[in-house]
This record gives sequence, structure tokens and C-alpha cells, in this order.
Amino acid sequence: MLDSPFTDLDRPPLSQAALTRALVRPGGLWSGISVVDRTGSTNADLAHAVRDGARQGAVVVAESQFAGRGRLGRVWSAPPRSSLTFSILLRPDPPLSEHGWLPLLVGLAVASAVRKVAEVDVRLKWPNDLLIGERKLAGVLAERIDSAVIVGVGLNVSVRPEELPVETATSLAIEGAACADRDPILRAVLREIETHYREWSEANGDVEACGLRAAYLAVSATIGREVRVELPGERVLTGTATGVDRAGRLVVGSRGEEHTLSAGDVVHVRPHSS
Repeated sequence: MLDSPFTDLDRPPLSQAALTRALVRPGGLWSGISVVDRTGSTNADLAHAVRDGARQGAVVVAESQFAGRGRLGRVWSAPPRSSLTFSILLRPDPPLSEHGWLPLLVGLAVASAVRKVAEVDVRLKWPNDLLIGERKLAGVLAERIDSAVIVGVGLNVSVRPEELPVETATSLAIEGAACADRDPILRAVLREIETHYREWSEANGDVEACGLRAAYLAVSATIGREVRVELPGERVLTGTATGVDRAGRLVVGSRGEEHTLSAGDVVHVRPHSS
């Protein structure tokens, strides 16, 4: 009995076979779904697969990840089977200049799926966090390997208050979500990513034509907010986030000037008025 994978009844393991049956189909985006019990980093696993010629649509899901990273090399950790930690391999057709939208596209897809299945009000903090209120529910990390893009997602599902890595984090269970079952959430997320990615690809990366920019702005927690952006070289920019441009960069108005930022650590300075 001690060897049973069901050591925590609230956290059943994912079934690779069931996910594959549900999501991998001819003509679809997903080419293969691998569920591993434990790994250092799903992004690193897929990076190795890229170099071995892995096809677009490969997905690696880890029940436990011990060397996961967020932006700026931050550690992302959670108890086994308490979160969805997975990475996807994309080989985008649209021009390189449009690829800055890929992490935003994935973040939007995750937020949309979670809003539908878990019935919680998830918002997007530029460039890569999903928030409920001011607390972080999930993070997205994109990396380029040759011509491929690997996008990793870490989403807190059944993490309990005492298990949170930082006080500013949260989970679906903590927020009283309608669903905290990882299987239907992952299916919904991957289907949503596929829909957005197909529309973006068919529009050759034009975020206006495919509606991606409008959809992203509609659930942004950052636009309209007073922000402090920590830039490389210990510089700090404060101002109002006014938009996201066609390249996925944040537009910040400060002292009568507009600044476009492709990277930076954004801090929301004051609570949302809405």
C-alpha cells in the first residue's frame, strides 16, 4: 500500500494514456504527451528533445519538478501533484518579429481555460504572471531553442496555504475554485492554447487580425495601473501602463514620454480601482 501512487487522495496522478486519447489527434497541434513522475525542469527536458528533432506539439508534464525556474532564474517549487507543471514545444510559422506574443498567448489561454473550468477571476500581469486579486496563481516562461520556442507553465492547483513558496502566491484550492482537479484543467488549457495558436498562426502572427491583442487587454491586470518597472542595470521606471504593442512589449507612459519595454520586472504600485 505504501507504494501506491495515491498516497495523497486529494492529489491523484495524471494519466498519460487518458490525456493522449483526449488531446492527440490527426491534424491537431499536440503530437505527444509525456507525463513524468519527477524531473528537474520540463523546459530543460524539451530543450533536449528539440536538439533530437522533436516535433511541434510535444508536451511534457511533471508530477514533481525540483529545478523549475521562473523569470530571472527564480525557483518555482510545489509539493508533488499539487500543481500543473508542464512545457510545450512550438515551431512557429509566423515571422520571428511576432514571436514576442507567444508567452502572452499561452498566458491568455491558461487564464481563459481556468476562468471557464475553475470559475475564478484570473487576470494577466505583464509579461508572464496569472493573478487572482494581487496573488500569483501561475507563471509562464518562454525560451527559444534554435527555431523552436518552448513555453513552460506552472499553475498552483491544490497547494495549501502552509505549502505556498511565498506569501504573495495562491492556488485554485485556496481561492475556492469550482474545480481543483488537474486532469480537466490541463485538457481545457491545452485545447485553449491550440485554438489561440492556430488563429495566431493563420493570421501570420498579426495580433490585431486574430483578435489576440484585444482578448489579452480585456483580462490584463496591468493596463491602466501605476507600475514600477525594474529594468536591467538597476534602473527603475515608474509610470502608467497604457498598452501592449504589436510586438508584445509593454507601453508605459512616464513624464510625458512613452516607453516600450520588452523585458523587466513589473510591480503594481496601487490596487486596481475596479
